Amino acid sequence: MSQNIESVLHEQRVFEPPVAFSRSARMQAADLERLRREAREDPLGYWARLAREHIHWQKPFTRVLDDSAAPNYRWFTDGELNVSVNCLDLHLTERADKTAIIFEGEAGDVRKLTYGQLHAEVSRCANSLRALGIEPGDRVVIYMPLVPEAVVAMQACARIGAVHSVVFGGFSALSLKDRIEDAGARCVITADGGWRGGQIVELKAATDKALADGCHSVEHVIVLRRSGQAISMQEGRDHWWHDIVATQASVCEPVWVNAEHPLFLLYTSGSTGRPKGIQHSSAGYFLNAKLTSQWVFDLRDDDVFWCTADVGWITGHSYVAYGPLAAGATLVLYEGAPTYPDGGRFWRVCAAHGVSIFYTAPTAIRALMKLGDEIPAAYDLSKIRLLGSVGEPINPEAWMWYHRVIGGGRCPIVDTWWQTETGAIMIAPIPGVTATKPGSCTQALPGIEAEIVDDEGRPVMAADAGGYLVIRRPWPSMLRTIWGDNARYIETYWSKFQNRYYVAGDSAHRDADGYFWIMGRIDDVLNVAGHRLGTMEIESALVAHPRVAEAAVVGRPHEIKGESVFAYVVCKGQRPSESELATLKIELRAWVGEQLGAIAKPDELRIVENLPKTRSGKIMRRLLRAIARGESITQDVSTLENPAILEQLRGG
Repeated sequence: MSQNIESVLHEQRVFEPPVAFSRSARMQAADLERLRREAREDPLGYWARLAREHIHWQKPFTRVLDDSAAPNYRWFTDGELNVSVNCLDLHLTERADKTAIIFEGEAGDVRKLTYGQLHAEVSRCANSLRALGIEPGDRVVIYMPLVPEAVVAMQACARIGAVHSVVFGGFSALSLKDRIEDAGARCVITADGGWRGGQIVELKAATDKALADGCHSVEHVIVLRRSGQAISMQEGRDHWWHDIVATQASVCEPVWVNAEHPLFLLYTSGSTGRPKGIQHSSAGYFLNAKLTSQWVFDLRDDDVFWCTADVGWITGHSYVAYGPLAAGATLVLYEGAPTYPDGGRFWRVCAAHGVSIFYTAPTAIRALMKLGDEIPAAYDLSKIRLLGSVGEPINPEAWMWYHRVIGGGRCPIVDTWWQTETGAIMIAPIPGVTATKPGSCTQALPGIEAEIVDDEGRPVMAADAGGYLVIRRPWPSMLRTIWGDNARYIETYWSKFQNRYYVAGDSAHRDADGYFWIMGRIDDVLNVAGHRLGTMEIESALVAHPRVAEAAVVGRPHEIKGESVFAYVVCKGQRPSESELATLKIELRAWVGEQLGAIAKPDELRIVENLPKTRSGKIMRRLLRAIARGESITQDVSTLENPAILEQLRGG
């Protein structure tokens, strides 16, 4: 009999939705129960009704789900639509003059675009792509700073049926080259540069380097002038945005595409092996992005919604470029670093633009928490009414700080679990209905059948016993395949349990109330003396100590225990002196023992200035694992925010 993953984190606090919030919430308890019952009793009828109500179809569908080639599921297969029309054109009657995008550059420059203006800009960009010969199905790589033109380019591709693949502007030329070549892109849309931490990120130079050796499919490069520095332009291939886009007509007839037409490819990190081109459809992806934007964030017409993610990640696709626009929201874009020129930048943006819904990553929350309560206290955050967390499990200590300091104890927190592959949020609270617990993403959304199973695929019934997080039934926004490698798609996500379940790759457990708690990636589970422990719980225990701001835990081979617990710790305030380090390490080990039990005590603690993070804020855990094991670093580290940190992480 297979051994389950053990949960050693016991969080007892429960927060009911604020009464005032619940009273005016768009979804009430009866609404949620009605949706759950409908999804349970008639799953296909449930998704069909929502698709008919929430999507404008040029040609209505008659078939809901095609499972004839499972696990390559297809939804609404005989319907036709255009995603850009659904995001923009439908708002022109009532919201043409409503602000769609509030943009703030790192230097403080501010621009606003109404829905009418955004529609015109998207049309001009779409017409420029057509003028260059881009046709439906052609791939366009977008490698830009987080400026309105990045969203415009995405929507323009959708308008003419081109397939966009956004590459995060922090990726190296080599990473860009790999993605261009795998997608077979005909066009690249980039900028001369973008601003990050007071420095110019030289995007055009990286594009030129990527195209210098290979990428023979690329015929055109469109360049936005953003940073203003001198760049090289290749005659015949390179075109300035202001020359080719701004001169086009402000109306562009949309291309109506099949529901299963690829909307975009988004490549997951290539830190090990080839990057995977996750392929998403048009209708199914759009449906879940729109629904979850409305349900999870309680979006109202007067909200100002800020998802801090870059459009180079799935969060920026679903909750910047598509979902909020589909819902007719006003969204905020901020170009630069969260702590530039100081640690108050996020809160200054919130106060200046009246942000009412704020959605960010736990890594950002912990980094800002480390700077102290005084900084956010200096800004008026009273308009914020809902907080969100995305990207990884949020530890209870950071959750409580977020609740107390940023939300003033009055805002629900929606801790969301989902992935690039799922397309949209899968497990999250409904803010006016669901009681929340610090560190839990609570319950699956209506229509999403999440389960925890053991190594044999059997449901794990005992409360607090962990296992594989799986999804039992297909859902509309699921990935369709891995671009050009369907065998890899099946092997990666379905083969573990003979194509019965989608395997998320995360470990999780459910408590006695049926709430999900994500314990980390399955490959991050430690096997310590026969006990399988999730790294997230040990990290949460460390961060709960008053001296600790951040922590990351990995496993290291141990000749007796199988694996030992190796922890990297960032302290609040100044780094402890050498004389304090030994005492602090003993104290932290004892603390973890008290919180979780002796088996979870770190065998080695390394106090560091910072953790290695990408420019998007994700901790590079594979790098930490390699350092802990004394292995050479072979993965791409070009996306590290601070490459100089490597020597300190090694103990130098």
